[in-house]
Amino acid sequence: MLQLSQRGVALPPSPYRKLTPFAESARQRGIIVHPLNIGQPDIETPPSMLEAVQRASIQVLEYSPTAGYPSYRRKLADYYQRLGLEVDSDDIIVTTGGSEAISFALLACLNPGDEFIVPEPFYGPYSAFAVATGTHVVPITARLEDNFALPPITEFEQKITPRTKAIMICSPNNPTGYVYSRAELEQLKELCLRHNLYLLSDEAYREFCYNTEYTSALNLRGADDHIVLLDTISKRYSACGARIGAIVTKNHALRDVFFKLAQLRVSPPGLGQLLAEAAADLPATYFDHTKTEYLARRDLMLRRLRAMPGVQVPTPSGAFYVICHLPVDDADRFAQWLLEEFSHYGQTLMISPASGFYATPGLGRQQVRLAYVVNQDIISKAMDCLEAALQQYPGREEKQRVAAAEVRETFG
Repeated sequence: MLQLSQRGVALPPSPYRKLTPFAESARQRGIIVHPLNIGQPDIETPPSMLEAVQRASIQVLEYSPTAGYPSYRRKLADYYQRLGLEVDSDDIIVTTGGSEAISFALLACLNPGDEFIVPEPFYGPYSAFAVATGTHVVPITARLEDNFALPPITEFEQKITPRTKAIMICSPNNPTGYVYSRAELEQLKELCLRHNLYLLSDEAYREFCYNTEYTSALNLRGADDHIVLLDTISKRYSACGARIGAIVTKNHALRDVFFKLAQLRVSPPGLGQLLAEAAADLPATYFDHTKTEYLARRDLMLRRLRAMPGVQVPTPSGAFYVICHLPVDDADRFAQWLLEEFSHYGQTLMISPASGFYATPGLGRQQVRLAYVVNQDIISKAMDCLEAALQQYPGREEKQRVAAAEVRETFG
């Protein structure tokens, strides 16, 4: 019998896509499914980005340079410089989405069997990237009651072994929405310097910070060789399908390794780079409306969630996700029940169980991630569904306690 690779078998399912078959089945039954499971914004992609492709005079769609078009890398460097980051175009390798940037970072900075420390809950695919690259995630648990702030640095120290080669963070964080402060990042920088570790910084949501200051890892001084920025235009410009990201470092020996990895896939998407180059020309004010809209959506979702008995939810300070505790026995079971057995006036919602964002077994069992990437009308309808579902769900905590009490009363 043909054998599958151990790597392929070990790959975990996507925490936000694994329920898709159940959602499709619900839609086939005529149920309206409101998608709060995935970070696919409904904000319109800037027309000027699409027009850049439509206007392009292309007779042969050739390979682009391995590192990306020089004109785009120069504009991307200008974008970073406007943010106060000392980035040159030579520091940049254009990647096929942020996913390839993550993969390149693990392949270049770690050997098979090495470890990287990540505060959990974290972006679920990090676990899959670890499997694919033969590396290991070492989680440090951030807690909902602490608003998912960076855990004490002593907990990181305790997890460092001779196999530890990097710390990976995401700020603003997916899935919690937490934004790391400069003080927290300085602590991580000092830790990386003490133990000679890389600091891999996923900054896909930097433009979406609410009532808090954003600090990039590249703002930190004295650690240029240690810092690797992982980036993407997907969420910034509502252009997830363009598949354009970037990996940025001042460590040019490391950059040369990234370049050799990039040669394996020959070139990043050419049409996507045309979109991205047009995006780099957008004024800084472009984000004003988008941030205002996301903030209104966040506040609406928080207001509705906090009105539901038993629901606990901290205030996210960035990105467009919330992690909340639900009064249910098992969030995975609840999420599937929503799609298989529940409807509220012909509607239901799709959510991401938070267990897929933790590496520690058993954590996140009563938590879910919700994405406020849909308009406020849909959020309101989805919250109506969630409120009704929590009242009807057979595995609600209060119902289980009542049932247990009845059993005790009957049998003594």
